Amino acid sequence: MRKIRLVYFLSMIYLLITACGGSKFLTKSDAFPQMYENQPISILVLPPINETTAADAKEYYSTTIAEPLTLSGYYIYPIEVTSDILRAEGIYDTELLASVPPQKFREFFGADAVLYIRLLKWDTAYYVVGGNVTVAVDFTLISTDTGEKLWGYDGQMVVDTGGGSNSGGGLAGLIAQVVVTAINTATTDYVPIAKQANYMTLTSIPYGKYHPEHNQDREAKVVLENKVKAQDKPEAK
Repeated sequence: MRKIRLVYFLSMIYLLITACGGSKFLTKSDAFPQMYENQPISILVLPPINETTAADAKEYYSTTIAEPLTLSGYYIYPIEVTSDILRAEGIYDTELLASVPPQKFREFFGADAVLYIRLLKWDTAYYVVGGNVTVAVDFTLISTDTGEKLWGYDGQMVVDTGGGSNSGGGLAGLIAQVVVTAINTATTDYVPIAKQANYMTLTSIPYGKYHPEHNQDREAKVVLENKVKAQDKPEAK
């Protein structure tokens, strides 16, 4: 639990630091008033929509989202069970649910809200003698009572996998740096990066009923910007 609390604390500090670059600040109650009006308790997380080229991104990412949502104070329906039920009904992709009224999820599951997730990036990039691994996600939380959007945010985590600065060694040093970068990038585990992106993004969601600060965070500041990023590097061209 200490490690989890530390992740939350560091994420919130990071958001405050990155906000200094002209990003817009709002209180949580101003940014997401419907969350306080609807007061959702339970959330049904749909299988993410994979918009990346990584075929296994959907399965890996699904293992990372329940924990931070639970720690934010919400009851989360077991994701594997939900996925199995949907598959049993012949629904293998969340895209097939796009036209389904949100109220149906309350009828079938009893959920107060349904979370749609889009995986935007799950890839690697190389530039000259450096590289990075990127995970980007977009969240939309919809009320299963009113059909209104309650909360939405997107986050991106970029981890530098470069082999360090080439301070010397000529061509041999340059080659060594390229090799180290390639190995680092190839062996980087996406799951912890996705978790970090989730934690950073979910610092913006109002706390749920099962969090000790429920309804006490209305004046907490959130950063409204298109992306929450870390360790940015130029993307490959």
